Amino acid sequence: MSNTWIIYALGSAGFAALTALFGKMGVENVNSNMATFFRTFIIMIVAAIIISINSEWQRVDKFSSRTIIFLILSGIATGLSWLCYYRALQLGHIAQVAAVDKLSVAFAIILAALFLGESLTWQTAIGGLLIVAGSIVIALPKF
Repeated sequence: MSNTWIIYALGSAGFAALTALFGKMGVENVNSNMATFFRTFIIMIVAAIIISINSEWQRVDKFSSRTIIFLILSGIATGLSWLCYYRALQLGHIAQVAAVDKLSVAFAIILAALFLGESLTWQTAIGGLLIVAGSIVIALPKF
Protein backbone atom coordinates (compact mmCIF):
# COMPACT_ATOMS: atom_id res chain seq x y z
CA MET A 1 0.00 0.00 0.00
CA SER A 2 1.25 3.44 -0.94
CA ASN A 3 1.88 6.06 1.73
CA THR A 4 0.15 8.81 -0.28
CA TRP A 5 -2.86 8.41 2.04
CA ILE A 6 -0.97 10.56 4.56
CA ILE A 7 -1.12 13.56 2.21
CA TYR A 8 -4.89 13.25 1.97
CA ALA A 9 -5.22 12.62 5.72
CA LEU A 10 -3.21 15.76 6.49
CA GLY A 11 -5.34 17.67 3.99
CA SER A 12 -8.42 16.36 5.76
CA ALA A 13 -7.07 17.50 9.13
CA GLY A 14 -6.18 20.95 7.80
CA PHE A 15 -9.53 21.44 6.12
CA ALA A 16 -11.30 20.13 9.24
CA ALA A 17 -9.53 22.82 11.27
CA LEU A 18 -10.69 25.44 8.77
CA THR A 19 -14.18 23.91 8.94
CA ALA A 20 -14.26 24.55 12.68
CA LEU A 21 -13.00 28.13 12.32
CA PHE A 22 -15.22 29.11 9.40
CA GLY A 23 -18.17 27.18 10.85
CA LYS A 24 -17.95 28.99 14.18
CA MET A 25 -17.84 32.31 12.35
CA GLY A 26 -20.69 31.27 10.07
CA VAL A 27 -23.22 30.13 12.66
CA GLU A 28 -23.16 33.28 14.76
CA ASN A 29 -26.50 34.64 13.61
CA VAL A 30 -28.27 31.74 11.88
CA ASN A 31 -29.94 28.50 12.84
CA SER A 32 -27.25 25.80 13.00
CA ASN A 33 -29.41 23.31 11.05
CA MET A 34 -29.91 25.82 8.22
CA ALA A 35 -26.18 26.54 8.23
CA THR A 36 -25.52 22.80 7.87
CA PHE A 37 -27.98 22.59 4.96
CA PHE A 38 -26.32 25.52 3.17
CA ARG A 39 -22.85 24.07 3.77
CA THR A 40 -23.99 20.69 2.40
CA PHE A 41 -25.26 22.38 -0.77
CA ILE A 42 -21.84 24.00 -1.25
CA ILE A 43 -20.13 20.64 -0.68
CA MET A 44 -22.30 19.11 -3.43
CA ILE A 45 -21.26 21.84 -5.86
CA VAL A 46 -17.55 21.47 -5.02
CA ALA A 47 -17.73 17.66 -5.31
CA ALA A 48 -19.54 17.93 -8.67
CA ILE A 49 -16.86 20.29 -9.98
CA ILE A 50 -14.04 17.96 -8.86
CA ILE A 51 -15.78 14.90 -10.35
CA SER A 52 -16.31 16.79 -13.62
CA ILE A 53 -12.72 18.02 -13.83
CA ASN A 54 -11.43 14.47 -13.26
CA SER A 55 -14.07 12.86 -15.53
CA GLU A 56 -15.10 10.56 -12.67
CA TRP A 57 -18.87 10.51 -13.11
CA GLN A 58 -20.36 7.03 -12.69
CA ARG A 59 -23.86 5.73 -13.16
CA VAL A 60 -25.49 5.09 -9.80
CA ASP A 61 -27.53 2.23 -11.26
CA LYS A 62 -24.23 0.35 -11.65
CA PHE A 63 -23.56 0.52 -7.88
CA SER A 64 -24.13 -2.70 -5.96
CA SER A 65 -26.99 -2.74 -3.46
CA ARG A 66 -24.39 -3.18 -0.68
CA THR A 67 -22.58 -0.05 -1.84
CA ILE A 68 -25.82 1.93 -1.95
CA ILE A 69 -26.90 0.78 1.52
CA PHE A 70 -23.58 1.68 3.11
CA LEU A 71 -23.36 5.03 1.31
CA ILE A 72 -26.88 5.86 2.51
CA LEU A 73 -25.97 4.90 6.07
CA SER A 74 -22.74 6.90 5.81
CA GLY A 75 -24.67 9.89 4.49
CA ILE A 76 -27.14 9.71 7.38
CA ALA A 77 -24.30 9.41 9.91
CA THR A 78 -22.42 12.31 8.26
CA GLY A 79 -25.50 14.51 8.24
CA LEU A 80 -26.27 13.83 11.88
CA SER A 81 -22.61 14.41 12.77
CA TRP A 82 -22.58 17.76 10.97
CA LEU A 83 -25.86 18.87 12.54
CA CYS A 84 -24.47 18.07 16.00
CA TYR A 85 -21.10 19.65 15.19
CA TYR A 86 -22.54 22.96 14.03
CA ARG A 87 -24.85 23.19 17.03
CA ALA A 88 -21.92 22.41 19.33
CA LEU A 89 -19.84 25.12 17.60
CA GLN A 90 -22.68 27.57 18.11
CA LEU A 91 -22.79 26.80 21.82
CA GLY A 92 -19.14 26.11 22.70
CA HIS A 93 -15.54 27.06 22.09
CA ILE A 94 -13.79 25.73 18.98
CA ALA A 95 -10.98 24.04 20.93
CA GLN A 96 -13.41 22.15 23.13
CA VAL A 97 -15.81 21.18 20.33
CA ALA A 98 -12.99 20.07 18.01
CA ALA A 99 -11.31 18.08 20.79
CA VAL A 100 -14.48 16.22 21.72
CA ASP A 101 -15.27 15.70 18.03
CA LYS A 102 -11.88 14.00 17.62
CA LEU A 103 -13.05 11.28 19.98
CA SER A 104 -14.38 9.93 16.69
CA VAL A 105 -10.85 8.62 16.12
CA ALA A 106 -11.04 6.46 19.24
CA PHE A 107 -14.58 5.37 18.36
CA ALA A 108 -13.45 4.50 14.80
CA ILE A 109 -10.56 2.40 16.13
CA ILE A 110 -12.97 0.37 18.27
CA LEU A 111 -15.57 0.01 15.49
CA ALA A 112 -12.92 -1.00 12.93
CA ALA A 113 -11.63 -3.71 15.26
CA LEU A 114 -15.12 -4.99 16.09
CA PHE A 115 -16.76 -4.88 12.67
CA LEU A 116 -13.92 -4.96 10.13
CA GLY A 117 -11.47 -7.16 11.98
CA GLU A 118 -8.72 -4.53 11.85
CA SER A 119 -5.95 -5.35 14.26
CA LEU A 120 -5.70 -3.40 17.48
CA THR A 121 -1.96 -2.99 17.96
CA TRP A 122 -0.43 -1.59 21.12
CA GLN A 123 0.49 1.57 19.15
CA THR A 124 -3.12 2.04 18.03
CA ALA A 125 -4.46 1.37 21.54
CA ILE A 126 -2.04 3.80 23.19
CA GLY A 127 -2.64 6.43 20.49
CA GLY A 128 -6.40 6.07 20.93
CA LEU A 129 -6.08 6.42 24.68
CA LEU A 130 -3.92 9.53 24.25
CA ILE A 131 -6.58 11.05 22.01
CA VAL A 132 -9.21 10.34 24.66
CA ALA A 133 -6.97 11.83 27.35
CA GLY A 134 -6.25 14.90 25.21
CA SER A 135 -9.94 15.41 24.54
CA ILE A 136 -10.68 15.25 28.24
CA VAL A 137 -7.84 17.65 29.13
CA ILE A 138 -8.96 20.20 26.54
CA ALA A 139 -12.71 19.96 27.15
CA LEU A 140 -12.86 19.37 30.91
CA PRO A 141 -11.86 22.82 32.23
CA LYS A 142 -14.97 24.40 30.70
CA PHE A 143 -17.54 21.80 31.84
